[in-house]
Amino acid sequence: VQLVESGGGLVQPGGSLRLSCAASGFAFSTAAMSWYRQAPGKERELVARISSIRSNTFYVDSVKGRFTISRDSNKNTVYLQMSSLKPDDTAVYYCFAFAQSPLPINLWGQGTQVTVSS
Repeated sequence: VQLVESGGGLVQPGGSLRLSCAASGFAFSTAAMSWYRQAPGKERELVARISSIRSNTFYVDSVKGRFTISRDSNKNTVYLQMSSLKPDDTAVYYCFAFAQSPLPINLWGQGTQVTVSS
């Protein structure tokens, strides 16, 4: 049972990155999937979430219009497309899976570093 993030790296301000989170060992289609981030010296914050059934989405205000979360149930993968990146987006980005039924899931990935700098 695990989540494995990839796609982080160094990008210039205004650039784009796409993060991926591959899920295994649980029923991916039953889980709401989220991306969180944690910058140095700051608390971990929710960035975006996508629901399990209807793929309803939520975004924190600071990323609305710039980030897009999506999921592919055929690949058991959730994505975060990030555009118009700013230095304030620099953080470790974590994938999180949550479900209550049919089996409870509460699972974090290991994180991937995103650095926005010129």
